[in-house]
Amino acid sequence: MLKDLVALTKPRIIRLNLIAAFGGYWVASQWNFDLWTLLWMLLGSTLTMASACVFNNYLDRDFDTKMERTRDRALPQGRMKPQGVLLYAIVLGVAGISILFVLVNALVGWLGLLALFVYDVIYTLWLKRHSTWSTSIGGISGALPPVIGYCAVTGELDAGAWILFALLFLWQPAHFWSLAIRRVEEYRAAGFPLLPVVKGITRTKKQMIPYILLLFPASILMYTYDYVGIYFLVISIVLALVWLVHTLYGFSAKEEEKWAKTNFFISINYLMIVFVTMMIDTVSA
Repeated sequence: MLKDLVALTKPRIIRLNLIAAFGGYWVASQWNFDLWTLLWMLLGSTLTMASACVFNNYLDRDFDTKMERTRDRALPQGRMKPQGVLLYAIVLGVAGISILFVLVNALVGWLGLLALFVYDVIYTLWLKRHSTWSTSIGGISGALPPVIGYCAVTGELDAGAWILFALLFLWQPAHFWSLAIRRVEEYRAAGFPLLPVVKGITRTKKQMIPYILLLFPASILMYTYDYVGIYFLVISIVLALVWLVHTLYGFSAKEEEKWAKTNFFISINYLMIVFVTMMIDTVSA
């Protein structure tokens, strides 16, 4: 029971997003942070993200039975009842959003609500079922954690918040499409009109390129606006270049699944290394 309750929150997703939220907070604080604000922001974000993921499990429960990757989850297997999972999602969401509004600031609370709405209503209920734009537009919710962390300090949406948003927003499509290429037949069987299902794998690879290319100016802007130092600039540019080169290699790769798996691995490491470097190389006040 406890294992299923934890699994419903998708801990891996939460872990990556918390790193991003912490990174956003650290950049805005410039090494001069308030511990309690940081802890409340992280707790509120964790509960809000957990709620969004549980809602996602609840809403996708019928589709999850059709995919090998998801059919062993608690709802498809009948280990938990939908009504209980829905209540669980609501409790987590109310707790998380309340913490963000009351113990951090109103802007962060609204950003948390926006993330919930985009992920569960715009993405899960609508686009994921009807449009190839689901990955791109749904990426808005995934790009908000560093903005929430940043705005927990500043209380406003300035240039730093928008650049952090851009970094995560641009990272997500190529990251997710790498997974979707590996699982394309499962998504096809489940009825999800993802880009590789509808437009094909070659078109999907082409679509990855502009997103990865735009990571270069986003990293440069972080440096230009004096949020980070030269180490961040060099490392983020090198990592984006490695990712770009490997993505281009995908057009001639003979083993599609192996290429997609490696591309997915590169994307995960890109995000983690870039945000850790960002924190270490944050310009002090």
